[in-house]
Amino acid sequence: MSGMAKEKATITVDRAKVEQVRSLTGASSVSEAIDIALAEVIRLDRLRHDVAAYRAMPSTDVDVAVAMVTPSWSTLADDTDWDALYADDAG
Repeated sequence: MSGMAKEKATITVDRAKVEQVRSLTGASSVSEAIDIALAEVIRLDRLRHDVAAYRAMPSTDVDVAVAMVTPSWSTLADDTDWDALYADDAG
């Protein structure tokens, strides 16, 4: 959600909770701490919806079997220099 427009707001907060969020996240300001906390609430809500959807239609035996397949890593053993190919992606 980064890049979204932000709006200045006056709010009343529990300073102890804000300081705890700042301590846990390394947020440098109250605004950043609140932004992180709000993003986490949104993420948890999405996770809750995902869990509810899974419970409504759990994995079939076929789904589980496919998930348990372990690829043969030897098929990936070639002379490709992956570090050279993706050097620009290394951050």
